[in-house]
Amino acid sequence: MLKSKLAVAVVAALAFGCASAYASNTQSGDAMNAPQDTQSSSQSAPGSSADDTSKKAKKLEVVNVTGSLIPQTAIETSKPVITITAQQMKDRGFTSVADVLQAGTFATGSVQGPNNAGGFTQSAKTISFFGLDPSYTKYLIDGLPMGDFPALYNGSEAFNSLTSIPIEMIDHIDVLPGGNSSIYGSDAIAGVINIVLKKKLDAPVVDARFGWHTGGGGADRRLYAADGFTFGKLNVMAGVQVESIEPIWGFDRSLTRQYFTQGTTPPTASRDYLVLSETKLEDAYYSPNSLNPGVGCSAVAGQYGGTEQLQTRLNHGDYCGSQYSAGYHTENNKDNSANLYTRATYDVNDDLQLYGNFLYSYDQQKFSSGSNFLFWNSPIIYDPKLDDYVLLQHAFSPEEAGGYQHIMDNNVENSWLLTLGGKGSFGQSNWGYDVTFNHSEDHLQERTIQRWTNQINSYFGNILGPYLGLDPYGAGLPSYSPNYQAFFSPVSNAAFRGFTGYTETYAKTWDNMLRGQITNASLFSLPGGDAGLAMVVEGGNQGWDYSPDPRILSGQTYDFTDVAGEGHRSRYATTVEFNAPLFKMLTVDLSGRYDSYNVAGGSVSHPTYNIGVEFRPFGDLLLLRGTYGTAFKAPTLPDEFQGPSGYYSSVVDYYNCAKLGYTGGNIANCPGQLSAEQFFGQQSGNPKLQPIIAKTFSLGFVLSPFEGFALKSDYYHYNIRNEIQVQSSDFLAQTEANCRLGLFDINSPSCQDALAKVIRTGTPLGPGLLAPITQILTPKVNVAREYLNAVITEVSYSHAIGAYGNISAKTSWSDIMTHRQQLLPNDPFINLLREPYYSTEFKSRVDGSIGWLSPMETWGVTVYGIRDGASPNYLATIANNYYTPGAGRLAPWIRYNITASYSPIKNLALTFEIDNVFNKMPPIDRSYPGTEGQPYNALNYDVDGREFLIEATYKFGNNK
Repeated sequence: MLKSKLAVAVVAALAFGCASAYASNTQSGDAMNAPQDTQSSSQSAPGSSADDTSKKAKKLEVVNVTGSLIPQTAIETSKPVITITAQQMKDRGFTSVADVLQAGTFATGSVQGPNNAGGFTQSAKTISFFGLDPSYTKYLIDGLPMGDFPALYNGSEAFNSLTSIPIEMIDHIDVLPGGNSSIYGSDAIAGVINIVLKKKLDAPVVDARFGWHTGGGGADRRLYAADGFTFGKLNVMAGVQVESIEPIWGFDRSLTRQYFTQGTTPPTASRDYLVLSETKLEDAYYSPNSLNPGVGCSAVAGQYGGTEQLQTRLNHGDYCGSQYSAGYHTENNKDNSANLYTRATYDVNDDLQLYGNFLYSYDQQKFSSGSNFLFWNSPIIYDPKLDDYVLLQHAFSPEEAGGYQHIMDNNVENSWLLTLGGKGSFGQSNWGYDVTFNHSEDHLQERTIQRWTNQINSYFGNILGPYLGLDPYGAGLPSYSPNYQAFFSPVSNAAFRGFTGYTETYAKTWDNMLRGQITNASLFSLPGGDAGLAMVVEGGNQGWDYSPDPRILSGQTYDFTDVAGEGHRSRYATTVEFNAPLFKMLTVDLSGRYDSYNVAGGSVSHPTYNIGVEFRPFGDLLLLRGTYGTAFKAPTLPDEFQGPSGYYSSVVDYYNCAKLGYTGGNIANCPGQLSAEQFFGQQSGNPKLQPIIAKTFSLGFVLSPFEGFALKSDYYHYNIRNEIQVQSSDFLAQTEANCRLGLFDINSPSCQDALAKVIRTGTPLGPGLLAPITQILTPKVNVAREYLNAVITEVSYSHAIGAYGNISAKTSWSDIMTHRQQLLPNDPFINLLREPYYSTEFKSRVDGSIGWLSPMETWGVTVYGIRDGASPNYLATIANNYYTPGAGRLAPWIRYNITASYSPIKNLALTFEIDNVFNKMPPIDRSYPGTEGQPYNALNYDVDGREFLIEATYKFGNNK
C-alpha cells in the first residue's frame, strides 16, 4: 500500500509541475507580501530605470515576519517570535516535527500521544502551549491554516496532528506565543505555529538515515530526495520523504515490562481468569483451585510467554494472572509514511508571479492497547453451586490471539494541501497584492480489532451452561452453573478468530479558502520611517465527517462504542493592519479583524484587535516591546455537530470506597467492583455553545549589547472565558463523592451539576452504601474562565574563534507563574499549579545547546539538553494536594542529545547522533500501586530511551 500511495504522489507531483509551465530562477517577486513567504527578493530587469532599481533595492531590506502582514525592516518586532531553523533541528537531534515542537519551552502542558494506550487519537501527536488546551494553538503551513485531524482529541475536540509533516522539507518553524486572532482568526489564543517549507534548493540532494534504540524496538529508516528544475520562466522544486519506524512494545523496556515492583503495594498481576463475588466485598475472588480442583491455573500456564500462574490480590483472593501481561502493548507506534512536496513559480512579468504548492502525506500507524482492552466479562449471574452472585472475567492472551503483533489496530491517514495563487505589484507603485486559493483535505481510516457481541457471548455462553431461570432471592438475575474447568482453559486461535474481527471507521475534514491581500510597506513617510498598511479579505467553507462502522453504533461490537457526527459551514473574515514608525525610537502596530461563521441557519461572529508597541531608546542595543489584544475560538464543527455518542469505561466509586474506609493512597485496595466500576458514558455536541474569548498582553525586551549576543525575555498574560470542555467522568465521580461526603458544599453549582450527571441505579451495594454508578453524562459546556501568566527568556551567542572555527550557544527557559481555572460560575478558582488532580503540566522547562563548527565546516559537534521541571506524582493527583502522606513532586527529567557531523568530501555530509545519551527513563514514581503496568504519567513522559542514528546527505553538483 505504501508503494502504491507513493506512486500516486509522484505522478501527482509531475502532473502539477508540468501544468505550471515556463519558469525562471526568480524565487519571489518584488512585492510578494504573501504570508507564506518569509523573505522577498528582487532582480532588476535590463533597461529598468535608476529610480525603479532604487525602489527594488529598498524592498530588499524588508522581510515578512510571522505575526504581521506587513514586511518589516527589522526581524524583532513588538510580537516575540521563536524561530527554529532546519539546521538547528538537525543539530539538536530532533527526528520529527512533533519532536521539535514538543521539546519547545512553550510546550509545557500534558498531552495524549501514542503511549496513551486506548486513547482516542493514538496515531496523532500534538502540543499544549503553557498547559492550555491543545486546540487553542493555530497551526499554519506557509502562513495558511493547516487542516484539522479527522478524529477528535480525547473523543471530543478538533485539533491538529503533527505526525504527517515531513521534517526534511521544512525550512524553519516560527512560534508566536500569545493571542493573535487579529491576524489569524479563530484558534489563535495560546499561540501560532507557522511551519515554513523550503522554497529553493542549491543542489539536488539525497539523504538516508537509520536509527535504533538501546532497549530494542523503534528501528527507524528514512530516505529523502529533492531536486529543482528551471525551464525558462518556470521554476519547480520537488521532494519526497519515505520513512519506516518499528514499534516499541512495553516488554522492550524494564519499567513497563511487568507490573510495578517499587510501588505502594506489591506488584499485582493482571486478572486474566477471574471469578468475582458480587456480595463478598472483603473476599471477592473465588480461588481457581476450589473451582477447578486438581488443575487450578495449570491449564493456562503457557499464556503470556509461560508466566500465567495462580496469583493473590490483597483483600480480594486468588485468580489466574501474569506479572508480565503489562508489557504486551505498544509504547510507540509502528509507522510507515510517505510525503511529497512540490512548489512551482512562473513569472508572467515583472509585476506578476503565479505560484503553486502541493503537499501530500500518507501515514500508516499500527498499535496495540494490550489485554486491558481485550477481554470478556459475563453479566452478573447466580451460581447455585456457590449460592452466590458472581461475575466471570477473562482477558485474552497473545497466545490465544495468535500474537498481538498480528491483530494491531491500523490507522491510515491521507492528507493533502494545495495552494494556487498569484502575487505582484501594481505597476511602479508601492502597492502589492496576493490572491490565493487554498484547499486541504485529511482522510482517516481506522481499522480496529473488535470482539463481536453475539459471537463472544455465544462462545462463553457454552461455558456458562444452560439458563436455569431467575435467581431464588428475587434479584431478577439469571441463574447459570458455569463449567469452570472450561473457563480456566485457553481459548483456541480458531475460537478467538471466530468471535473477533475488524471494524473500519472513516473520517475526513476539508477546507477551502479564497484569500485576497493588498499591502503597502511604504504608504507614507513618518519621522521614524515609512508607514505600512495591509488589508485582507478571505472567505471559504469547511467540513467534518466522522462515520464509525455501523456495527459499532448498533451494539454489534462488544464493550466498544465511538463518536459520530458530520457538519459543514461557511465563513468570511476581513483584516486590517497598520504599522506606524512614529519616531526613530517608537513604532506602533495596530491590527483588527472581523470573523463570521454561518452554520445551520445561524451565525457566530466575533471582532478582535491588537495593539503592539516597539520602543528602541538606544537603537539596536535595546528593544522594549509590548502587545495588548483580544483573541477567540469559534465552536468547532465537532463542538456543534457531534451526535449523541456513548462509550464504555470504568471509574472508581469514590463515595462507596470512602464509606468502606478506602481513600488516598489506599484507594487501590478498594474491594470488588468499586475500584473499577463499569459505566456507560454519553456525550454530544451542543449547538448553544458560545465562542471562547480571551484578552492577552505581553511585555518584554531584546538586549543586543554586542555582535553575536542577544538576550530576550517576554512575559505573557492570558485571560480566557467561555472555554468549551467535555467534563471528565473521573472528575465528576470524585466531585459527586466529595459533595455527598460533605467535603464540598452540596448546594454549590458544581455539586448540583455532578449529582445530576453521575447516575446510580439498582440496589445498594451494602449497608450504608449507595447503588453502583451505571451512567455518567459528560457533555460539552462553556466553563467560566482561565487565567495564565508565563515568561520565556532566551539567550543566544555566537563567536568566531579564528583558526578554531566558530562556537554558538543558545538556551531558553520558561516558567508558568500562575495558572488558575474556574470550572463553573460562582465556583472557587482552581490553582492548576497546586491542585494536581486538575493538571499535571510542567511549571518550568529549560533547554539549551552548545555547538562547534570547524573553519572549513568539515567537522561539527552540538550538545543539546532539555530539563522538564517537577511534576506531581500519582498520589498527589489522587489526593489533589502535596501534603497527604506519600504525595509529592517528581524530580526534574533531564535528557541530553549529541550530534556530530563530518564532511569527508565537499558534497557529502555524515552525521552521527545519540538522542537521550544517558538513557534516562521517567523519574521513578513510587506512589503508584503495584497494579500499574505503566508507572509513569504517559501524558508527560515516554520510555523511548536512548536512540542512535546515522545519516548521510549527498548534494549533487554543489560547488559551494
